[in-house]
Amino acid sequence: MGQWSVCIVGSLNMDLVVRAPRIPTPGETILGGEHQTFPGGKGANQAVAAARLLGPVGRVVMIGCTGQDPHGTTLRGSLAAEGVDVSHVLMRDPQQHPTGLALITVAEGGENTIVVSPGANASLSVEDVEAARDVIAGCGVLLVQLEVPTPTVAAAVSIAHEAGRAVILNAAPARPLPRELLQQVDVLVVNKSEAAILLAMDATVDAARLAIRMPELGVPTVVLTQGAQGAILTHKGRPRRMPSVPVQSVDCVGAGDAFCGALAASWTTVHSAIRSRSPEEFRLVEEAVKFATVAGALATTRPGAMPSMPRRQEVEEMLAKV
Repeated sequence: MGQWSVCIVGSLNMDLVVRAPRIPTPGETILGGEHQTFPGGKGANQAVAAARLLGPVGRVVMIGCTGQDPHGTTLRGSLAAEGVDVSHVLMRDPQQHPTGLALITVAEGGENTIVVSPGANASLSVEDVEAARDVIAGCGVLLVQLEVPTPTVAAAVSIAHEAGRAVILNAAPARPLPRELLQQVDVLVVNKSEAAILLAMDATVDAARLAIRMPELGVPTVVLTQGAQGAILTHKGRPRRMPSVPVQSVDCVGAGDAFCGALAASWTTVHSAIRSRSPEEFRLVEEAVKFATVAGALATTRPGAMPSMPRRQEVEEMLAKV
């Protein structure tokens, strides 16, 4: 492994958050509370989650794009302050590619809706990824999402796969993906609606039925997250329910990103066990998912996405209790 434990290729957005008594219905206008601004984006959130959970023993590098504007400056500064290497976060002309923006409504109890304007994220190209080939090939784990173009994601996955690195794909926002991309992925993380889209099934189908069908996509490890209900882990065709932990949720934004960042922070050891066919393989996979489930739950106990990412001590203390 090179100098980075985890490499994230993904998005950086500024989150504009408004709290409201409930999620409005189509065509309805409701009054919310004061708005807040938080650094975010799936890629950036997951980078911070991994960095906080790895601590000083591991290094995290981010590959992405922002506009050369105040939001971009804030985002890069926020990542750097968490110890994330931002030397591969590119800056674009803000007139053509402003920093990405997410408009988020959070209801009482933590339920949320999110609309993302990709901005500079949409400009992250295959050529940009190729220019960072040595970084991707030298990391322990590559973590990607779908808030940047699919060809860019595919290029990054191919580089990591060819180098024998572990690849974790958080297939969000959901869209159909080419089979050749999925076949190079080691771990697929999806929620119920994302799983249904990948399988071309009705989203009302029971989550357990979706989990049983997920191995058809050709990914050896699939985690179907279910929020407060935990997750369903399917590793090499063996499904198992992984319960969550009880917490007082105030904001669910970023919980999935905390889960993915935590999984990436744990997966280098798991990947080595899988490649060596260690008898500890299944135990290590389950422990990594349990660790990620606790991280995701803790992220719901604080407002905002990036600020809510938990630290290793918090996760370990919670694990000790459960």
